[in-house]
Order: sequence, then structure tokens, then C-alpha cells
Amino acid sequence: MPRRYDPDRRQRIIEAAIRVVGERGLAGLSHRTVAAEADVPLGSTTYHFKTLDELMVAALRQANEGFARTVAAHGGLADPAADLATVLARILGDWLSGDRTAVELEYELYLAALRRPALRPVAAEWADDLAERLAHRTDPVTARALVALMDGICLQVLLTGTPYDEGYAREALGRVLP
Repeated sequence: MPRRYDPDRRQRIIEAAIRVVGERGLAGLSHRTVAAEADVPLGSTTYHFKTLDELMVAALRQANEGFARTVAAHGGLADPAADLATVLARILGDWLSGDRTAVELEYELYLAALRRPALRPVAAEWADDLAERLAHRTDPVTARALVALMDGICLQVLLTGTPYDEGYAREALGRVLP
């Protein structure tokens, strides 16, 4: 029997992995659970992703794109007249008010990098990208501090279940700025 041409299979596998982690957590991720979720043969998942780390890297990279889209949607970072603390607080608000499951998933994969070295470069990509964008508005050290604070605020909101407080974020971010 000839092989069926399926150009979207790899992407479907990544999306299935994201759903599996969203529903069952990282502990529920396996080639078998992803294959079942994607409705593909088990061999397809191992063909496209030899290891679970490779699959997690692809899933984290895709999850990172959601934050990058949120940042890109805000023109305030490019506007030197815009108040940077206000722009960043609004970006966080937009991201956290979107698909909360996607944000939680991104952080779960992000924190998995502590134990899985293959994920570390991808986990750092979003922070590096944002710091690079911020370095156009401030110095590199302050840019990294802003990214760390934003990361901490997001993590606190996710872990405590408290609503995001844009005013608090704006004030905290403003204190880091020179």
C-alpha cells in the first residue's frame, strides 16, 4: 500500500502534544498519547520527533510564538514617546487575558527546561527576543531586568490564581526603568 501524503502531519503532532500537555500535564506526554490525540500511527510521532525532548522543543517553540505575536501587536515598543512601563504592563495584560491554557502550557514547558537541557535554548528564546526589543528603548541590563520582572509577575499570577493587576505591573516596571 503506498504511503499517504500528509504534509500537515508534523504540525498536527505538535498541536496534539500541546493539547496533551494542556490536559494531562507534562507527565502525560508520550509518543503514544500524542499519536492517539493526533490520530496518527505511533510510528509517525517517532519519525518526526525521535525523542520526547525534540517534540517538547517543537511544542515550546510554537507556544513561544503566541507571546511573540502579542508583543508584535503592540506598536508601543517602537514608539519612543510611549511610556514603556505602560506598554509592557498592557502587553502582559493582553497575554494573560488571552488563552490562559496556552500561557500555562508555555510556562510548564518553560519550567521543564530545568530538568531537560534540550529545552533550555528554546526556553530562553522568548526572553532574549523581548530583551533585544527592549534594548532599543533602554540599556541591555535594564532590558533584562524588565524581562525578569515580567516573567515573575506572570508566574505569580499563574501560580496564585490572582487576577492580573495592570496598575501594579505598570508601577513595578516603572521602578526598574531609569
